[in-house]
Amino acid sequence: MASNLARYGLWIVGGMLVIAAALIAALPYIASAQIVRDRIALEVSAWSGYRVELGAAPEIEVWPFRAVLREVTLSGWFDPERRPVITAETVEIDLSPLAALRGDVLFSTARLVRPTIRLASDAGDVGLSTSPVGGRIARSIDEARAVIARDPVNPDVSALPRDPFGTIQVVDGRIVTTRSGKDEDLVTSVAGSFDWAALDRPSRISMTGIWRGESVALDLATARPLVLLAGGTGPLSVNLKSAPASFAFDGTASLSGDTFFAGSARFASPSLRRMIEWSASETTPGSPIGVVSIEGKISGNRQRLKLEDARMSVDGNSGVGVIELALAERIPALSGTLAFETLDLRSFLSAFGAADGPTNLSGGVGADLAHRIDLDLRLSADHATSGSIALEDVAATARVKRGHAAFDVSDAAAFGGNVQASIRIDSKTEGDVVEIRFVGEEVDGGIVSAFAPVLRILPTGKGNISALIKAPAGTWTEILARGEGSFSANFGEGVIQKLDLVAFIERLAAGDFFALDDVATGSLAAKSVEIKATVSRGVAQIAKADIRSSTATVSLSGIIPSVGGLALSGSIARAGETQSAPPRVISFFVGGSWSKPFVVPVSGTPTAAD
Repeated sequence: MASNLARYGLWIVGGMLVIAAALIAALPYIASAQIVRDRIALEVSAWSGYRVELGAAPEIEVWPFRAVLREVTLSGWFDPERRPVITAETVEIDLSPLAALRGDVLFSTARLVRPTIRLASDAGDVGLSTSPVGGRIARSIDEARAVIARDPVNPDVSALPRDPFGTIQVVDGRIVTTRSGKDEDLVTSVAGSFDWAALDRPSRISMTGIWRGESVALDLATARPLVLLAGGTGPLSVNLKSAPASFAFDGTASLSGDTFFAGSARFASPSLRRMIEWSASETTPGSPIGVVSIEGKISGNRQRLKLEDARMSVDGNSGVGVIELALAERIPALSGTLAFETLDLRSFLSAFGAADGPTNLSGGVGADLAHRIDLDLRLSADHATSGSIALEDVAATARVKRGHAAFDVSDAAAFGGNVQASIRIDSKTEGDVVEIRFVGEEVDGGIVSAFAPVLRILPTGKGNISALIKAPAGTWTEILARGEGSFSANFGEGVIQKLDLVAFIERLAAGDFFALDDVATGSLAAKSVEIKATVSRGVAQIAKADIRSSTATVSLSGIIPSVGGLALSGSIARAGETQSAPPRVISFFVGGSWSKPFVVPVSGTPTAAD
């Protein structure tokens, strides 16, 4: 009995295997008979809302069970010219075998091989060159809009369409726009996938491509894609990575109207200049400067974004504050307030295109950043440096706008007093022009002269300094060589170091020339120091340089070229022995370089006996 049951069981299993084998063998024929060319095209059209045309009948492969479509074209239903919106050399569609046996077409995965997607060529919103008409996705979005309209704040997601969708994979695709009848590549080498199991389920886009010569990776995910597509508010995360820049957002968004975003965001670029040149599809000379990163809580729409609790780093300078980005105009505008603990002014200046680096003020504004972004940042820093200059309690602004860049230090403590300084670069027809201003109030002349040896006659006392130079943009050496401007200084009582006036007069009386360093062993107690000079084509014309002490007045005038030797005439007027006696005047000439000047007595100088 048992053996008979076993025998019958084997027959049943064997029969089932034979039937299964027969079904598998017959599947291509059944599928070919049921899933004909028009049926697959109709199903793709029903989803997409476009007219679908195939260049040849579908090829059916058994394992894996799929249909291979060749020369696929999607075009608008009401376009008499049937201009293609999407084309693909090959589309491989994974099918459900059971659905095929029932005569249905149920997709799970579609692979588009070398597809071309055409976008609208106008300057408006990004979109396909022709909009779809109907289609299950479009109808589902309309149904979702109705659900959202009933309760915009908390829509009933259980009422959303639940149609299964699947995965779309892209292999070696292109995104183009058509201008003057010709396709222009926007993104090439597109590859990745769009995963959306069902219309009421989360979706994810993971794509890579090449845009303007740089590889770009995009990862976009949302738990409620249908709500977002219907204009509702839902969670959204975006990650965009490329060599010139990266961007990440995680929060909620609404894609209707002006859109809306709220969440956390981060932007980083190893070179702000390179990123702007890349995004603007232009190149300009200049070193890749300006490492920038910004992160914080973002809110706003596509017209204006605000970043609160912002943490910004520019070339290693880290600050916190509020940043706003306006995108309504043709040129975006970035403004905000940032507080730094420490700030390197030179690197910050370079990062925002006001210079090619700490030794060059050329090529940054006229053809570059100022034509790409409007910038208005208010800055403060507890401590700041500019080269070897140390500043405290700094208040400054950085502005860039349409061919103009300016960096102003409106208030800072430096050189023992308060200073204001500015660097402005304007784009002119003949080239960029730079203007540099410096004002020091109640600064210590001794500290200033230690920083700038050319001002070695300033006393270690309080006084005021004002300087201005304007020149074609270039290196600092070129600016000094071609500049026009002025300089003035006024100081009260103080001590001029390394100037022994008694030894100076004695050496003059001896009648031989001597190095100024030879009489630098003492000091001179001055009652006041006054300097006035103009600068023309890199030559400083000293109109007045008077040092007054209790016993004499030393006066200098002449020229100091930015390149070359000194040419100064000087005199020492010593007070007379009585109030009515005229002062005795000693004349001399100063030549050589300012680092190694020498003094020559002028014929007729009184001797020691005089």
